[in-house]
Amino acid sequence: MKYKREGLFVFGLLVLMTFVLVWGFSGAPRLCGAQEKEKELPEREIAIYTEYTGVVIPSDKDEVSVDLIVANRGKSDEDVGLNFTTVPEGWKARIKTYSFDITGVHAKSDSTKTVTLKLEPGKEIKPAKYDFAIQGQSADGLLRSVARFSVTVKEKEEGEEKKSEGVKITTSYPVLRGPTDAKFEFSIEVESKVEKDTVYNLSAQGPQNWEINFKPAYEDKYFSSLRLKANQSQSMAVEVKPFPWEKPGEYPIVVKVSAPEAKGEATLTVVLTGTQKLDVGTASGLISLEAVRGEQSRVSFYVKNSGSAALTNVSFLSIKPENWKVEFKPEKFDVIEPQELKEVELSVTPAEQALVGDYSVGVNVEAGRVTKPLEFRVTVKASTAWGWIGVGIIALVVVGLVFLFVRLGRR
Repeated sequence: MKYKREGLFVFGLLVLMTFVLVWGFSGAPRLCGAQEKEKELPEREIAIYTEYTGVVIPSDKDEVSVDLIVANRGKSDEDVGLNFTTVPEGWKARIKTYSFDITGVHAKSDSTKTVTLKLEPGKEIKPAKYDFAIQGQSADGLLRSVARFSVTVKEKEEGEEKKSEGVKITTSYPVLRGPTDAKFEFSIEVESKVEKDTVYNLSAQGPQNWEINFKPAYEDKYFSSLRLKANQSQSMAVEVKPFPWEKPGEYPIVVKVSAPEAKGEATLTVVLTGTQKLDVGTASGLISLEAVRGEQSRVSFYVKNSGSAALTNVSFLSIKPENWKVEFKPEKFDVIEPQELKEVELSVTPAEQALVGDYSVGVNVEAGRVTKPLEFRVTVKASTAWGWIGVGIIALVVVGLVFLFVRLGRR
């Protein structure tokens, strides 16, 4: 019993030591690390810098947007004021977040904030390197940091035309895709860079026979001009209706915004996938025929591709009374091009046991996802041979009656 208690004591001691070792190698270092990290932070420190120290732009670029990062590396929160200390002549410079110009940010301890530098070259700016400086300063003026940034304007390549001057056109979705019979609506934003109220004329160049209109977003009225205040932006929609028979493909639409003081343009693209439409019928418009039991009758109908995309694997399916025979000639078409018309011969053979009367024979024309039904009324008549037999029987009856009257009349 004594040895048993000693064994339990030793086992418990080993478990305790194991727990202490595990905690020592895992929890304790992390706690110490956290404390050391907190001790490493200075009382107060700020820094501002750009993601890139310089960019190169073409001479027709009308705006440069760069992220400016404001970092608070100290223990206490800081209000950091921001301003440009160096702006080259002929340039406009702003500090923005979302749609507002700002003069400073509130940065919490050990965190960063990102804002946007908007740099706009004037019309007279020539190819060269332009340097900018942005200063960040704490509310009490004791902390300062300066970020330096450069923009290099390169020479315009030969044959390159300046497409924007004084007005900017942007869109989040410049390419829209859909069938030919769809209506496409692009959302664009027009931003005036002119320092006064300006009326802009709106125009668009697209494929022939296409309908293109400008309208307010989510409204069904059209306009052809737009009034913008100085440095104001306005969202609107460009509604595009393709020509109904246009072939599938990519079609560019050039939107132009112009005024005496400014002009700009943007290219939108419509990708047409085509429409698949199927028409069936007969040349005369009649969808009825006469047939005799056990005999074949024929009628022709047409299949027309009324869409703008080719129809492939066009096949035919019949819905007929029991024991009837229905055939198509040809049995299918591999392809029918847009606006192409094909003729099909339908053969109907009623069953030998079919009664005289009217029947329905349905035809389904199928081309992938496109299906078109056509229903024929079939009038079944008795065979002409039975008609002659009936005439013969009636004639025999008449002859017999005449013979009887003559014979009985002599008596």
